[in-house]
Amino acid sequence: MENTDNKATKEPVVLLENVTISHDHEPLLSNVNLNIANGEFVYLIGRSGTGKTSLLRSLYADLPIENGKALICGFDIAKMRRRKIPHLRRRIGMVFQDFRLLGDRNVYANLEFVLRSIGWHRRDEIRSRINEVLSAVGIADKSEEMPMRLSEGQQQRVGIARALVGKPDLILADEPTGNLDPVTSAEIMQLLTDINRDTHTTMLISTHDFMTIDRFPARVLVCENGTVVDSEAQNAQ
Repeated sequence: MENTDNKATKEPVVLLENVTISHDHEPLLSNVNLNIANGEFVYLIGRSGTGKTSLLRSLYADLPIENGKALICGFDIAKMRRRKIPHLRRRIGMVFQDFRLLGDRNVYANLEFVLRSIGWHRRDEIRSRINEVLSAVGIADKSEEMPMRLSEGQQQRVGIARALVGKPDLILADEPTGNLDPVTSAEIMQLLTDINRDTHTTMLISTHDFMTIDRFPARVLVCENGTVVDSEAQNAQ
């Protein structure tokens, strides 16, 4: 099952039913049931080692689904052949705690690399899209800068621009404010919530910062006891 325009549908962007996520055939998370709708903003919390990063990696088809049903951006990743993984990943933007920018090229070239890797070829369209996303994340004047000459907050803005540039259905952010001071963290979270509101891009944000959740409230998923618990479902009981 594939859907190349998930934003135009009411299908969930993430649908997991009775899923087991494993590494080297050792279960990391079991009996995972999760439904994230198009346009939702959702937090993923839990202590270190409880499986937050493993869950994100599984959604990106970087860890195997051992059993159950798993539909991500319209792709059935439990049954998907490896040659289809790049097609899935074009629908997903990733934001990392440690930024993971290409240090040997400037900000513009970091974003150009992403667009060319997913099939963009026309220079005018590439330039227009890069200028658009750099403006959206507040660093339109930094396109010629090398990443290491930017502040950590600016580097994370580049990271968000990189995740956004390919017009994904889903953004997965793994502790996106983990290396930032409180003021910069709040600015980054405000940026992510603004992007979610303005573009309706679905976001799943892993964080351990409860002050962030209090300031920017949204649905919360909790990794605990070897599975994922939905706070809304718990509160409804």
